[in-house]
Parts: sequence; structure tokens; C-alpha cells
Amino acid sequence: MSTYKAESFENLIEKHYLLLRKKSFEIKKKVIVIAGPTGVGKTKLSISIAQILNGEIISADSMQVYKGMNIGTAKATIEEQKKVLHHLIDLKNINESFNVSEYYTEAHRACREILLKGHVPIVVGGSGFYLHAFLYGSPLGPSSNPELRKDLEQQLNELGTGSLFERLQILDPDYAKTITAKDKHKIVRALEIISITKKKVSEIPKPDISNIPLYNYRLWFLHYPKEILYERVNQRCEDMIRAGFIDEVEILKNEGIENNYSASQSIGYKQCLKFLKSNQTDADKKIFIDEFKQASRKYVKRQFTWFKKEPNFRWLNLQEIGFDKAMEFILQDYEQSMN
Repeated sequence: MSTYKAESFENLIEKHYLLLRKKSFEIKKKVIVIAGPTGVGKTKLSISIAQILNGEIISADSMQVYKGMNIGTAKATIEEQKKVLHHLIDLKNINESFNVSEYYTEAHRACREILLKGHVPIVVGGSGFYLHAFLYGSPLGPSSNPELRKDLEQQLNELGTGSLFERLQILDPDYAKTITAKDKHKIVRALEIISITKKKVSEIPKPDISNIPLYNYRLWFLHYPKEILYERVNQRCEDMIRAGFIDEVEILKNEGIENNYSASQSIGYKQCLKFLKSNQTDADKKIFIDEFKQASRKYVKRQFTWFKKEPNFRWLNLQEIGFDKAMEFILQDYEQSMN
């Protein structure tokens, strides 16, 4: 009986999706997207808005999908999840892979479920790559090959990023010009695509961002001036460590996080894993904290750079308008915007 209901609900979701795709379907459902750099306060604001609008939150964080990666990803707490239903967190064990194509599929499935219930989808996160995929479509390359990916990541660790980047420059010089030798994930993914398809990455078509969007997206980017954000990020790193971040990483290390390249290289976790391999002296801990803060600040800078290239986001300076006014802007826009 329960199986029948689950299948029936899935069918309803897919019918709803097909209906939205029809050109004759003129009224588009509204979806709120709240982006912003690390430490800006996206979680607090999105939960407040969701409680008012009867919304549900879809995470757009590439690491919150993993169970156990809680403190270091600033995942919504159990108490916060009781207030508002969250999607796309705790989907995978730490020894499982997850990529942007899977994110696109799961995020849109969640979006359709939320709308079918008559609730408001609120997509929240700082991962520009994931948000771009959600809005404009999943990358058109092949699905990841776990064995090939593991082999390439091992080569990356043994030979270094520079060696693999040089290989990419030979195989696909046009694509290599669009990234840098520091873009480890893109280098590995590009070599994976070339190996699977026998084609250059630069020859694979990209999603067309000029296509008419499926939903009426209300796009917001929250921010503070960088100097304020850097202070907030520094404090956030210290708060995470006090909250038990080192113990969290030690548990994940025992569960095999080092076998998951993306997770083990993520900000905070990479620096903490290095600390756990040290003598763990006071000096080692200071180095870890300094590197954690530095990596977090650099990520904030990259987030600003990414979203400056996203033309449809409206920017809200929280220093100028404050939390309450920002929430008012988003709520008024949602209520007054045309369907």
C-alpha cells in the first residue's frame, strides 16, 4: 500500500513538471534563491522567510549533502530543521560521491515536491557552481566514472596539480585557458571527460542561459563589505573549533573522508586533516587555525568574483539596510512580483 502511494506521488510530481514545461503554461511558480558569501547570515534569513511564507529550504552547498559534515559546513542544526523542512542535506555517506549533475536532478525534484504541496521553495547557498546549474541546467558532460575519478585524484596527489594541468593544456588548450593551475576539481573533471568521451571539453556544448526559465526565480545576493565579512569569517572559524570541529573531522577521518577527494579538500576539513597528522602542538594548532581562516577568506573573495558574473542577482548590502530590511525587501518582492 505504501509503495503504491510513493509511486503515485512521483507520478504527480512528473506530471506537474511536464505541465510547467509546456509553452502554453504561462503562470510560472515563484522560487526564491538566496545566495551570498560564507558567514553572511543566509541560514538565519532564509529560515525567517520560510516561516513567514510556509516555505521549505533547498540547500545549495556542495558539502552539506554528506552525513557528518555538520559544523564545518555550517549545516542547519536539528533545532533549525525542526522549524523549517530542509532538502539536500545528509543525502550521502562520506564514502559516496556526489556531483553537480546529481545536484541538479535532486534539487529540481525537491522543488517540484515543494510546489506540489503548495509551499514555497527557497534555494539557499554559497556554491555558485551549484546555483548556476540549478538555474540554467546541468553541465552536459558525461556522468562521473568513480574508478577513473579515483585514479585521476591519486595522480593529482602523487604528481601534483601542475603536472595534470600541463596534460590538460596539451589535450585541450582552449579549455585550459579558461581555468588556472589551482582549479584542481576542474582539471580532474576535464581529464575525466576527455578520457570518457575522447572529445575536448571545449567542444561540449554548455547549457543555454538565454533559455526561458522554468520558474519565476527571485534571485538575491546578500553581502557585507569584504573587511567586515573577513572579520565575521575569522570569528566563525574560531566558533566552529570551539563547537567541536576538530572532533568532527577526526570521526570523519576514521570513516574514510580522505578517500573522498572533494570532501577531504573542502575548506576547513583539508586544514584540519593536516593538523590531525601533525604532532598537534599549540604551534601546530595555531598554524591550522590561521590556514583555516585564510582559506575561508579566499573563498569569500572567489564567491564575490563568481556572483559578479551572474547578471540576474540583486545585491543587498546588509551593512547598509540591516537584516530586517533585507527580509522585508525579499518578502515584498515575492508578494508583489507577477506570477
